[in-house]
Amino acid sequence: MFEPTFDYTPAATRYDSMRYNRCGTSGLKLPAISLGFWHNFGDITPYEQMKSLVFTAFDHGITHFDLANNYGPEPGAAEKSAGRLIHQYFAKHRDELIVSTKAGYEMWSGPYGFGGSRKYLISSLDQSLERLGLDYVDIFYHHCPDNDTPLEETMGALAQIVASGKALYVGLSNYDGERLAKASAILDELHVPFIINQNKYNILDRTVERNGLKDTAKKLGKGLITFCPLEQGLLTDRYLNGIPADSRVAHDPRFLHEDRVESVHAKIVALNEIAYQRGQTLAEMSLAWLLRDDTVTSVLAGASKPQQILDNIGALKNTSFSDEELAAIDKIALG
Repeated sequence: MFEPTFDYTPAATRYDSMRYNRCGTSGLKLPAISLGFWHNFGDITPYEQMKSLVFTAFDHGITHFDLANNYGPEPGAAEKSAGRLIHQYFAKHRDELIVSTKAGYEMWSGPYGFGGSRKYLISSLDQSLERLGLDYVDIFYHHCPDNDTPLEETMGALAQIVASGKALYVGLSNYDGERLAKASAILDELHVPFIINQNKYNILDRTVERNGLKDTAKKLGKGLITFCPLEQGLLTDRYLNGIPADSRVAHDPRFLHEDRVESVHAKIVALNEIAYQRGQTLAEMSLAWLLRDDTVTSVLAGASKPQQILDNIGALKNTSFSDEELAAIDKIALG
């Protein structure tokens, strides 16, 4: 597929400062900061930019690259980019990487291109492996619940995927606590290594606290990796003084709109003041707020520039919060 090249030599110090957290009660550890391929690895991003991002991440101990079948644009493009990067620059380091992907949302037209059926999940993973140029992924997720498919069928498909050697572990994404408990019981009976949940969680979005996901994951000994930890950039300094011309809102407003920025502007300004008093940026504090919690295995952060990755890692310098700080953050975020 891609001829490997060897003009990238990872930093010898790459494991010196990254924190690695055990994924629930499993034997797998993930870096506290993981690199998400949701944005900036599709058709609209220059390949040289992608290279700079993954090199920076791996050089600083970020060993986990997170994908999904539909990440792009166009759908599938991020997996193709990841496959090219892995084969050209990480061929010697595959066993140092955790590569994850998902299926659940619509990927192709027709009745078999979405959901939780055995037909869709197995077909989708086969396509993902082809795009990635890999024999297996480390973690395969069901990306979202499917009310039209029996849970036993979806979990049975995950069991078959592991038995076939196409995934080492499985995860669930966007489930709530009740459905997680039911799915976990089925997977335990099938002896499937289900180890992790992927859900949105940040200072401004506390859904997993309200729907039982966080408490259930901890009770069952499952990991939790959080996506959108910076709420699409709102929990950074990007929007403190308005909407920059080169921001995501201006450039790619599919997931973050101007009215959302305006509605939380006062909150992010107030949160930024707490971060300043802690000697952190708002982004660093927001990541640290998640990583202070031993239920959270890793935070999944995207980046468009290498410096953003380095800034994210900077959050690890201080993940301790006083009760007063936590109360003040809650008052602002939940008020």
